[in-house]
Amino acid sequence: MPDTITDVFFDLDHTLWDFDRNSALAFSRLFRTHAIEIELSEFIEVYEPINFAYWKLYREDRVSKQELRRGRFRDAFEPFGMSYSIAQLDAMAVTYIDELPKDNHLLNGAWEILEYLNPKYQLHIITNGFAEVQALKLQNSRIAHFFDTITSSEEVGLKKPHPVIFETAMDKASVPPRRSIMIGDTFEADILGAEQVGMDTLFFNYRNDNVPETYKVVNDLTEIKSHL
Repeated sequence: MPDTITDVFFDLDHTLWDFDRNSALAFSRLFRTHAIEIELSEFIEVYEPINFAYWKLYREDRVSKQELRRGRFRDAFEPFGMSYSIAQLDAMAVTYIDELPKDNHLLNGAWEILEYLNPKYQLHIITNGFAEVQALKLQNSRIAHFFDTITSSEEVGLKKPHPVIFETAMDKASVPPRRSIMIGDTFEADILGAEQVGMDTLFFNYRNDNVPETYKVVNDLTEIKSHL
């Protein structure tokens, strides 16, 4: 590292917060509330890649927040021969957003690595997630106290990998790029985005993606200890 790292910036979903597990629990309650009769595991298998694709479109400003919330549900129900009105899709989206922060399982090693890093570094969050939901996730999972600043794409008006969201986060933290490192699970948004503003990076390979060997990668959060 060219400089001593003093500030560690984390993504939240799929990096610290176990989005997949918590999302499945939220869907189980949504299905009961809206009387949806599909095997949950079969739905989740269809939904997850659709949701991932919609978030990519959202990052690229090709769909709005509302289109993301509606479209991922509409497209996921379609293979099951089920269709809903816009009003029904919006009602389900509200239920899902309300239910999502109620379960707050963290990924294996998340609490351990935060406790390890906290005395040594200033910790921060940079997230593309919706601001009100992300704040609840941090509070309800009892990790909010670890972080000095939280920067969301809604607050900035731009999403990772846009350089401005990283620059805004570093301005809030009063730290230059050369003393900052970004840790996240989405290579394009977290790693390439941070790299273009001069931050150091560490890719948490949550989905077992193939990435260039020139990048630092961990497959388990506790492996961060070998880099920081």
